[in-house]
Amino acid sequence: MKSIIYKVTTPNGIHARPASLLVREINKFKCKSVIKKGEKTVNAKEILAVMSLGIKQGDTITIIFDGEDEEEALKTVEKFLKNASANDHIN
Repeated sequence: MKSIIYKVTTPNGIHARPASLLVREINKFKCKSVIKKGEKTVNAKEILAVMSLGIKQGDTITIIFDGEDEEEALKTVEKFLKNASANDHIN
């Protein structure tokens, strides 16, 4: 099991478009993937589940990967989040 802890810095948080991009990245992998925000945990491979978290700027989320390609998933999603924040294209 591998995980990323990520603090959302983009002004609009993770709304429909960035959630879609994130889910697309996560769906490239076979491992089980979930996103936790506070006490709520959802399937990271389902767009509506991710959007139901209402992730806003300043929120901290944890993305957990568990399975055969978890390490590759972690590296890819970590890179995606870093690039998204740096380029501000996740909002």
